[in-house]
Formats: sequence, C-alpha cells, structure tokens
Amino acid sequence: MRRFFLGLLALGVLAVVSLIVLPSFVSSDWMRAELSRQLSSATGSSIALKGPVRLSVIPHLAVVAEDVSLDAQSDGVTAEIGEVAGSVTLSSLWSDRLHVKEVKLTRPVVVMRQKSENASSAEDGSGGNAEAKQNDPLAALVAFLERSAIDTISITEGTLRQENAAGTDEVASDLDLTLQAPDIDGELSLSAGARLEDQRYQLSLSVSPLRPLLERKPADLSLSVEADPLLAPGLTALKASGQVALNSNGSYQIRGGKLLVGEEELNLDALFVPGERPRFLADLSADQLDFSRFVESGAAGSSQPAGQSEKQLASVGLQALAGFDADVSVTVGAITVNDVSASDVALTATLKDGLLTTRLEHLSMDAGGISADITADVRKSEPTFKGRVASKGLDVSKLASLAGQTVSLSGTLAMDTGFAFRGLGGDAFRKTVNVSGNASLRDATFVAPGVTDPSMSEVKIKKLAVKIDDLTKPVLLAGNLVWRGKAVDADLRLPVRDLLSGSVPGELPLKLDLRMPEATLSLDGKAALAGSYSGKVNFASADLRGLLAWIGQGGGDSIAQFAFKGDANASASGVAFQKATLSVNGVEGTGNGSVELGTPLKISSALHFAELDLARLAGARPASPQTKGKATSPAPDSPLDLSSLRTIDASIKVDAEKLGYGRVFAGPVATTLVISEGVARLDLPESPFYGGRMAANLSADGTGEEASIALKASIAGASAAPLLIDLANFKHLEGALQAQFDITGAGTTTGALKRALEGSANVRFSDGAIRGIDVADVYNNLVGLMSSGFKQNENKATGFTELGASFAIENGVARTDDIKLIGPLVRMSGSGAANLPDDQLNFRLDPRVVASLEGQGADIATEGIGVPVIIEGSFAAPRIYPDLSGLLKNPDAALSALKKLGLPTGKLKLDELLSGGGKAGTIRDIIGGAIGEPPKEGGDQLSIEEIIGGNATEGSETPPAPPAEEQVVTPDVTTEQPAPEGPQPGQQPAAEAEQPAEESGTLGKLFNQLLQ
Repeated sequence: MRRFFLGLLALGVLAVVSLIVLPSFVSSDWMRAELSRQLSSATGSSIALKGPVRLSVIPHLAVVAEDVSLDAQSDGVTAEIGEVAGSVTLSSLWSDRLHVKEVKLTRPVVVMRQKSENASSAEDGSGGNAEAKQNDPLAALVAFLERSAIDTISITEGTLRQENAAGTDEVASDLDLTLQAPDIDGELSLSAGARLEDQRYQLSLSVSPLRPLLERKPADLSLSVEADPLLAPGLTALKASGQVALNSNGSYQIRGGKLLVGEEELNLDALFVPGERPRFLADLSADQLDFSRFVESGAAGSSQPAGQSEKQLASVGLQALAGFDADVSVTVGAITVNDVSASDVALTATLKDGLLTTRLEHLSMDAGGISADITADVRKSEPTFKGRVASKGLDVSKLASLAGQTVSLSGTLAMDTGFAFRGLGGDAFRKTVNVSGNASLRDATFVAPGVTDPSMSEVKIKKLAVKIDDLTKPVLLAGNLVWRGKAVDADLRLPVRDLLSGSVPGELPLKLDLRMPEATLSLDGKAALAGSYSGKVNFASADLRGLLAWIGQGGGDSIAQFAFKGDANASASGVAFQKATLSVNGVEGTGNGSVELGTPLKISSALHFAELDLARLAGARPASPQTKGKATSPAPDSPLDLSSLRTIDASIKVDAEKLGYGRVFAGPVATTLVISEGVARLDLPESPFYGGRMAANLSADGTGEEASIALKASIAGASAAPLLIDLANFKHLEGALQAQFDITGAGTTTGALKRALEGSANVRFSDGAIRGIDVADVYNNLVGLMSSGFKQNENKATGFTELGASFAIENGVARTDDIKLIGPLVRMSGSGAANLPDDQLNFRLDPRVVASLEGQGADIATEGIGVPVIIEGSFAAPRIYPDLSGLLKNPDAALSALKKLGLPTGKLKLDELLSGGGKAGTIRDIIGGAIGEPPKEGGDQLSIEEIIGGNATEGSETPPAPPAEEQVVTPDVTTEQPAPEGPQPGQQPAAEAEQPAEESGTLGKLFNQLLQ
C-alpha cells in the first residue's frame, strides 16, 4: 500500500514537472510513452497513460491525462483512473522549493487483491534495505516535503473493491479524499468520505506540526469519524486526540490520548507497528461511563432501512483483520445505562494470525453478572465465530432497558450456553447459528399488553427452563406457570433454527403439553405462524364448566366432562378432525367431522357410538347400575340446560350400537341428529328394542328459558321386565309390550321436567305375569292369610295372557281407569296412577278367580270370586298385597265365598259367627275380645279396617274368658280336633316351621277364637 500511495503522489508531481520539457515532445504518443516510463521508474509500479494528454501554462503549468492505469503487483493493488490532473506555480519552477497547487484523481477504481506468494517472498528476502524502508516508510516523503509544498491532493468519485477467490465485492463507493500539506512545519490535514452500502462515513485527520512527527518526535494528533445514519442513537461521532510519535523502529505511538465516544471520554494509549504484518496495541480505560443516550428507543436522525447494515457487513467481511495483529484491553470502573449500572468491567481482545479472541472477563451489574468469550476466524471471506456466555441473576426488565426497550416481562435470567455461527449480518447468523446449553427464567411475571383486567393479563412464571442440545433438534421449554390462581405445567418443543432462519417454512413442527387441574392438552403436529395447525390433538377436561370459567368464558353449563383425541386441522376459520375419539359427559364416540367457527357454530360429522345416552349428553348424571331386588334412592335432581343448542347448527350422522335416554336404550341405530335454531331433532327409525322393535321422534328445544323435550314413540314386542327395570326400576311386571307414547315436558332440572310431563300413553302386555302375588293362591290359602297375614313373595306371580291400559299424563302423573287383565283362572280390572316426580305407585286391582282357562279375548266381566289387590309405594320396592277387609264388611258375601272355597262352615259354625246367632256373639264381639279391647259402653266401635289393618291398640292384660256356657262348642270330629298344646308321651315335637304362629296380629287372635 505504501508504494501505491507514493505512486499516486509521484504521478501528480512528475506530471507537473514534465511541463518543463514541453518543447522536446514531438508528438502526444511519444509524450504518453515517456511520461509512463518516467512515472513507472519513479514509483516502482507499472503506470500507463492510455488516453489523451493535455498541457496548459495559464494560469499555472498543468497537465491532464485521461484513462490512466496503475498496477502495484507487490502491494496487491491495481487502479483504473478516469482522469489525472496536476498543476504547479510557474514561479516555483526556478526556486528551490516546488509548489504543487493540485493533484487530482477523478473516478479512480481501486481493486485490492491478495498478494501473490512470490511477491511476499521477494519482500521477505529483500534484506536490510527492505527492513529499513519498513521501519521508516516516510523517509522519501520527508525529503520530498523539504523541497515541496502541496496545496491539495484530492480524489473524487472513487470506488474501492476487494477481490478474492469468490469474486469481487464493492467495499466503498463515492470516495472523496483531500490531503493538504502546504508546509512541513505546518499542519497536515486529511479529510475523506465514502459510502459503504447505505452508510456514509466521514473521516478527518490532522497532525500539527508535521516536522516533529517525521523527525520521530511527538506531534499533536486529532482524529474524528462521523456516520450517517448514526452509528448508534445519540452517537454522532468518535474522536481521538493525543500526542503521536514515530519511533525508531517505524512504529507510531499515542501516549496520554483521549477517545471520545459521543461525550463519554476514555483514556487511550496505543501503539501501531507497521510492517509486513502490522500490529496494533491499545489500552482503553475510564472511571465512569454513561451510555444512556446511546440506547434511546428509535434511531433519531437515522434513515437507514432495516437490513441495510446486514448487507453492508456481509459484503465487507473481516478479511482485512487477517492482515495485522492486535491486542486491545478495556477496563471501566462503572458503566451506567439508563437505570442499570455495571462495575468492574474488564474486556480483552486479541487478534493473532487471523484468529480474534475476545473475552469479557467480568461484568458485574445490578441487573446481574455475566461473562463471555468469543473466538472468530477472520481468515476467510466468511468468518466463523464460536464462544460461550454464562450469566447469573440477570434482571430481564433491566436488560431490556440496556437496549432502550420496555418489556412486559420481569424476572431473573440465568444461562450457560455455547454458540457458533458463520458469516456477518443477521441473515448469515440466523441461517448458521447453533447453540447448546441451558437457560432458565425464575420468579417472573408477564403482563399481557392491552388487557385491562389484571386477573386476566398477569401470568406468573415460577420457573421456565430451556434445554438446548443442538439447534438442529427442537428446543425444549419446560415451565411452571400460575394464571388466575391456578398452576399450569407446560412443555413446549420448538424448531428454533427454523424460526431464526430468514426463510421460515410454511409450517413448523410443534409439540406442546399443558397440564392443569381442570384439563390436559397435548399437540403433536405442525403449526404455521399465520395461526393454523395440523396434527394430533389430545384434550381432556373433567370439568369443562370450571375450565371455561377459569379462562373467563361462559357457556358449556350442560357439559361437565369433555375429551378429544385424534387428528385435526385447525385454522382461524374452523377445525376439521379425522380418526377422532370424542367424549362429552362420558358419552364416547369416534369418527370424522368439521367445525366452522362463527355464530352459530356449524358442525358436520359422522360419528359411531357404542352407547349414546342423550340424558348424559344433555348434562344429566349417569344412571347408576341397579341391584336386583333392592330399592334405590330417587335419582338426584340434576340441572338441565339446553341453551348451548342456540349457538350450534349441526348435522351429525349417528351410528350407535345403543341409543337411548338414561338406562333405556335401543339399537343398533343409524340416524342423523340435526340441530338448527336452538332445536335438536333425532328421528329414530324402527330399531331393535328389548327384544322387539321401536321407532321414535325426539326433539330437544333450548330456545326458551326452560329446556323442553318432546317424544313420540311406538314399541312392538319388547320384553317388559328389563325395560321397566331400566326405565323405573320396576321389577313386578313381565311380558311382551306393545305401546305408543306422546309425551312433552319442560324444566330447568330433571325433577322439574318430570313434574311438567304431559301427554298420553297406551300400553298392552301379553303372555306375562305380575310378580309378587299369585291371586289364585290367595284364594286357595284364604284362611291361612286371614290367620297369619299376607307376605309378599317375589317368586310368586299372577300369570296373564293379556294386560292393557291407557294413561293420561298430567304434571308428571300418569292416570288410568281402564286396566284390563285376562289370564287362566283370573280376570282383573283396575285403576290408579304412577307419580313419576315422586317415584310412587298407587293402583287398585280387582281380580276374579273364575272356573275358566280361557285367555286372550275372554270376557273381563266373567263371574268369579274376588279379593282386591293393592299396589302402592315406590317404583323400586312397591307393596303388593290383597285387601281382605271386604270379606268381613259383608258377612253374607264372605260366608258364600268361604263355602265356595270348600271350607266346612257348618262344622266350624262360621255361619252362626258371621250371622251373630251363636252363643259367642257376633264376629265383631269376638274380634273385640280377640284384640283385648272390647268397645266401651257408649263408645265408638272399632271398624273392620282398623282391626284388619292392626291399628287397634292391644291391651296389656289378658281379657277375661267368656262364661263356659257362652264358649263355642268344639266340633265332635276327631279328624278336626286341634292338636294338643303340649307334646304327648313318646311323641316328637313338631318341626318349628309347623308350630302355630304366635298370636301377633288381630286376625290371628280372631281366627284362633273362631276355630276354638
């Protein structure tokens, strides 16, 4: 480079001197050739004048040469100059000191290339003369300046390029330079400007006076660098000043200098050793620096477009640093940046053979502590960097203030990470960076901007850990968060390399796991930054209502449990799912579908269900399994809310193995559930139903304040026993069922819905039985029943071939007065009511025992013996028993009935007892004596109903026996003698089951006295 600049200087000076020999030139060609030879000889470089050469003498002797080339192979520099002009004053031609008015180079294009190995070897072996020149590079200039005065040497519209194996890059353009050295005892000044990409730099240098410097004595140095746009916000210029001296070994040294960064001052001691491999050493120190003005938000005065500095860095490269060595150290007692202060800052940088090592040995600040080391290989056009950063206890918000930013995140950051990347600028960094290590954020708080409700906007981060094995693999972020008082555990895997790259792909791999008390969410697929996702989704919430309330959303009152697992494609407009399993309130289905977001929500799907329970789907609690033969408590009154139907338009194809409500199911069923304008409709085609067939139309209306339901159904050939058990836990009726129902109801709870049921029902059973009582057996054992009382037996049944009734339903109570039963030996009519809200039955049946085995189609009015049967109590455990009070209310009818049963009424003298003609008195008197409380004189007599029902209070004392003459005479029939009260000799006592029952009931006492 030294030869190149001396060549430029000599080019102008010798061109001017050549004016003295103007008359000797015969032609312009000869003049160009002679000037080229003279200049090449003087500079040691190859100089060619290819264009016209013009000479003038007024007002100064001047020469202008166009299209000039210069080639300094040893320095690796070539130049093509559009025009070279030089001029001298006429008077200086005959004086001892030449006065150069101007040397001007216009439109030079300078190309710097790597030196050839031969040129380097030649210079290395040039011996002591070469070393002397390197140690004193300005020796020729000193001699020249002693005899010369230079007003101006300038370069305009210059271009600087760098050439390497990869090609040629433009380093600087619009290069302007002005050098003035009018007197060696005066000031040398240099001003230069150039554009690097879209950044314009301006440099000013002055040395005053020049002679002491050239004589290796201290001289005053002043240097400043300015940039447009600004180097940093608030940083208008870099300035250096001090005493510069040229040492005997050719090095330049600055002692006691000052470096001004804006208005902040650092002490500067520097040494520059020129040579084949120059070396630069500098020590910078300061007690205190305030860089607050350099990190203000925005870049005032800067018009640099985004990304321009990246292009600039990428084009320039750092290969120039490979040409010299350096050692720099920076020590600062305290640094202040806005509200953040740092102390004991120590930074060192070493450049050796193209390897730059920078170490931040210590940085202690109230935002935390940090240390780092970086190594860069700058020998290639694309430098490589690697290093490590470790921090402890960094305050995130204070770190943000270092960059002049305000963030909505506070907390403590710690890290220990290694990194490596290649190239300069943001694009190169994002494409090549790799990181490994760990980072964590603790005790942090994030406040979402724009959210006015503090409870919604604030997220507390107990711990957020980042583990990076390699950026070619997804980075794991594991955190423990608290939002609205509830903890959330989150695991997130992200392809950070893809996010950092300048060309982010359309979709990025995403793996997310969220765990919270109300729900779990797992995503494993691909997501786009535009807000779409495709992949696997697994979501489950045991309390969807609580989850929605937690996130500040309403709705979902009828949905407690919700789960989804399958493949989904989601975007801002909706969701489509395939191979999915859905569960709502425990009702699980599989299939495909789509949901279009909006109002209303549009749903289209095809789902398969093993069991579709519409009651559970609507929010009712699941029916508990029933234990055979045991009563259960009434079903709880559960909320019933269908308001969510208002927000849905749906067409859902349903394929269910079982479909029903509560515990009553039909199936398999294939149908379509349609929801429109707040009403859900389900048409059930004829389907298998409890061994028969069923068809139904069901609608659920959520448009009103109360949920309403309408059902029309027909049943043919269904098995009544399991159906009634599932429907009402009623176990006492079996047979083949034919039925038609038309029922409506409305309510906000299941209990209210039962109380509001209206409609009609017609039922008919065939070839069945009423469990719990055998009416024929009642007549066959009438005396035993009157003696010991009726005991319900589930193993006994009243068989029938036909049983039918029609019901009118009002306020949840189904009433009938046309019960009809026909069976062998039995005919029965009856009436009563079934109270669905209270779970109670109240029926009175009037059976007749007839001498006919005729079944279906027989006359219900056939004459026969009748004992009414009462059915009352809960559906699950009703009481079924005969009403015997009629036998005693009408003695004549009772006597006739007993005779028809074959009892020996004459021998028992029952006719006298029943008619009152016997000595023992009337039956009422005997009953009164039997119960121990004969009616008091003048008092009310006990009714037959009270006696049979056991409501009369028995006395504590045994009533006196009637007179002997009034006692009933025992019949003189040995076979009918009652067994002796005590065991006879040699006779075993009867089995316990055959002993007479204790006189524990009124009827027992009555019949004991009758039989006596």
